[in-house]
Amino acid sequence: MKTLWCIILLLFIPLQSFAAAPNDLYNKRMELYKKAEAISLIPWYYFAAVDQYERNIRQARRDLPKLTGVIGIYIPPERWAGPLNKNQEDQNPFTISQFGGIGIDGNGDGIADRTNDEDVLFAFARFLRSYGTDHTHIKMALWDYYERSKTVDIILGKVKLYKHFGTIKLDQYAFPIPRRFEYSYRSTWGDARGWGGRRIHEGTDIFAHYGTPVRSTCYGIVELKGWNKYGGWRIGIRDINNTYHYFAHLNGFANGIEEGSIVEPGMLIGSVGSSGYGPPGTSGKFPPHLHYGMYKDNGYTEWSFDPYPYLKQWERQERTKKR
Repeated sequence: MKTLWCIILLLFIPLQSFAAAPNDLYNKRMELYKKAEAISLIPWYYFAAVDQYERNIRQARRDLPKLTGVIGIYIPPERWAGPLNKNQEDQNPFTISQFGGIGIDGNGDGIADRTNDEDVLFAFARFLRSYGTDHTHIKMALWDYYERSKTVDIILGKVKLYKHFGTIKLDQYAFPIPRRFEYSYRSTWGDARGWGGRRIHEGTDIFAHYGTPVRSTCYGIVELKGWNKYGGWRIGIRDINNTYHYFAHLNGFANGIEEGSIVEPGMLIGSVGSSGYGPPGTSGKFPPHLHYGMYKDNGYTEWSFDPYPYLKQWERQERTKKR
């Protein structure tokens, strides 16, 4: 099987180094995903999802090497070369296979280089393929590789998005309140909050009238919908950059919005209210507003960061478009 795999890989011409603009990067990535699909019979959007997840992990953590190529997947030396291989920088496909490593020569140059885009992507493709090509077996492979259910869920959410939209160009964003409605906000992230115990404010409050439409800020998957004693009626959406967008104190939800729903920038998801600070149905303990928060997952944990600069950027972009 390994011999057949290598023969198939040799049919593909290695990519040349290039200075890429954003569109070129998208095209090069899609080219590689499609090649991986051709040799593994696994749909391209699985590779795109893993790659995008890992790219953002590398941007969020200091213990991983910075991204240098087109593909963001990072395979640790012990997994690439094999856990018992004394040469953790081994690039010999034969000795790597003898020690149970997953590294392979993906571009036909005779070297299994874990910094080479094709070698890395096709090695990961072969790993997934060893479990099977259907969704259930791919999910099992991802669990065995990452051993973290949240990571698997985030990756499969990206799979769903890429499959639905048929593209990896899903990096547009929108301000959560339509321009024609009155609203106001300022930077309040990190301010003290007292209800339910001392804590910091993990978001930006956008004040608006009851019933003002609330829109999705991103392409994403609805991870959570329902009641939270702090946030009241709230929705949580995970985007392609591993960021969780939190919309709280809502007055209600838009029809058809459920956990697992696919959303896109500007899509109606609910309306402004003053729910929260108590049991389900509690409302009116503060003026109506949208609490908007952003949280980043780094593969280990998730933390809040200030959404205010992003809101200002999206607001400016929408105003520019209207001119």
